[in-house]
Amino acid sequence: PLSPAAVVGAGLGGSAAAYFLQQHFGPQVQLDVYEAAGVGGRLATVTVNKQQYESRGASIHALSLHMQDFVKILGLKHRREVAGKSAIFSGEHFVLEETDWYLLNLFRLWWHYGISFLRLQMWVEEVMEKFMRIYKYQAHGYAFSSLEELLRSLGGEAFVNMTQRSVAESLLEVGVTQRFVDDVIAAVLRSSYGQSVLVPAFAGAMSLAGAQGSTWAVEGGNKLVCSGLLKLTKANVISARVTGISLHSSEGRALYQVHYESPEGQGSAFYDLVVVTTPLHPSRSNFTFDNFNPPIADFPGAFQPSVTSVVHGYLNSSYFGFPDPKLFPFTSILTTDTPDLFFHAMDNICPVNISAAFRRKQPQEAAVWRVLSQQPLDKQQLKTLFRSYYSVQVAEWQTYPRYDATKALPPIVLHENLFYLSGVEWVASSMEMVAVAAKNVALLAYNRWHQELEKIDQKDLMHKVKTEL
Repeated sequence: PLSPAAVVGAGLGGSAAAYFLQQHFGPQVQLDVYEAAGVGGRLATVTVNKQQYESRGASIHALSLHMQDFVKILGLKHRREVAGKSAIFSGEHFVLEETDWYLLNLFRLWWHYGISFLRLQMWVEEVMEKFMRIYKYQAHGYAFSSLEELLRSLGGEAFVNMTQRSVAESLLEVGVTQRFVDDVIAAVLRSSYGQSVLVPAFAGAMSLAGAQGSTWAVEGGNKLVCSGLLKLTKANVISARVTGISLHSSEGRALYQVHYESPEGQGSAFYDLVVVTTPLHPSRSNFTFDNFNPPIADFPGAFQPSVTSVVHGYLNSSYFGFPDPKLFPFTSILTTDTPDLFFHAMDNICPVNISAAFRRKQPQEAAVWRVLSQQPLDKQQLKTLFRSYYSVQVAEWQTYPRYDATKALPPIVLHENLFYLSGVEWVASSMEMVAVAAKNVALLAYNRWHQELEKIDQKDLMHKVKTEL
C-alpha cells in the first residue's frame, strides 16, 4: 500500500491534487502538503476599508465541472452576480461598448465585425466541446502520462498543434478578420494573460471561452476552495519551502527524500510518491533534484511579469472621454494593443462577500478598481486613471508563462512516482485547467502504482467510453 505521499505547494493545484489522491488511494494515505507562502497560492485577497477583494484568479467558467464539484462538496456558495458593462478602449476612444440591451450588443458586433463574431463563437465552442470529453475520460479512470497525450485524446493532432501556433493565425484561418483580432481578441487576451494575440491557440480559446460564457466566483473568496479541500482531506500542511528532492531506492522501488527549510530550520522526510505543483523554472524556484539518473533536466520557458494594483479612488472619467463622471457607464475596461497604453485592463471590483443590500458605487463615487499592467504604475499613470485616490495596493506576480517563448510542453512524469503538475499552464492557464491536471496526476499515480496500464494513454477513448456506458 502507498504510505506517505507529499504534495509541494498549496495553491489550487496542490489542494486539488491532495484531494484527488485521497479519493483514489483511499483515506488511509498520509498526505503532507508543503507550502511556504500561504494556502491558496495565486488565489489571494487584499483588504480595502475592512472589505476583502479578489486580487487575482477572479472568475471561473460555467463549464468548470471540477470547480463546481469542489464548491458543492465543501458547502460553499456562488457569489452573487453584480451586473456591469464592459468596453474596449484604444487609448483614444472606445472601439466597442456594451449596452444593457443584449440584442443591441449583438447588432453592434455584427455591424462592426460582420460574420467574424459568429466564426469566433463557433471556433471556441468546437474547442470547448472537445475539451469537455476530459470529464468523461476521468470519470472512467483514464489518465495521460503527457500533456500531448491528453490533448491528442481530446482533439487529435489538431489540439497538439494548437499549442504550437498562435490564436491569431488560427482565427484568421477560419475567416475571422484582422480588425476583429486587433480590436476584440487582443483586448481579451491582454485582460486575461497580459499578452498579445501571439499566445497559442489553445490558451487563447480557453481565455475567449471565459470572456463570452457565463462566469462565477466563490462567495468569501476563491481561495476558500483550497483551504476547504485541504481540511477535507485532513492533509498535514507543513509551512516550509521545499529546496530539493533526492532519490533513494528501497526494495526495488523508488523512495523520495524531500528537503525543506522552515522557520525552525532545515529538515527532510521520505515519501513513496511526490507531486510537485510549484513551477519548476529556474526563474521561479531554485529546486534541486539529486541522485536521479538520467538527471531531471531544467525546464525551458520564461514567465510574464504582471502587476495588479488595487486602487481605492475616484476614476478620472475624462481620460476616457466622459468629462461628466456621472455619465460613465462601464465597470470594466479592456484595452487594445496600443504602444502607449500602460495598462492591460481595469475593473470596478466587488468585495468577496456580497450582501443582498450591496450596490455598485456610482461612477462619480470612490470605488475599488483593479488595474492590470505589465509594469508597476507610476504616479503620473495613476493620476491619468484617477482624479484622486485613498490607497493603492500593488502585487507583482510572475503569473503566466510567456507563451511566445517556448514550444515544448513540460513533462508530467519526472520519475517513477514523481509527478509535475504546473506544466499544464503551458497548455492554458485557468483554475479549471489546473483542477483537470490535478485529477489527471492522481489517476496517473494510482494507475501506475496498481499497474493498471490499460487505463493510461489509451487510444480511441471516445469509442471506449461509449461502449463502457
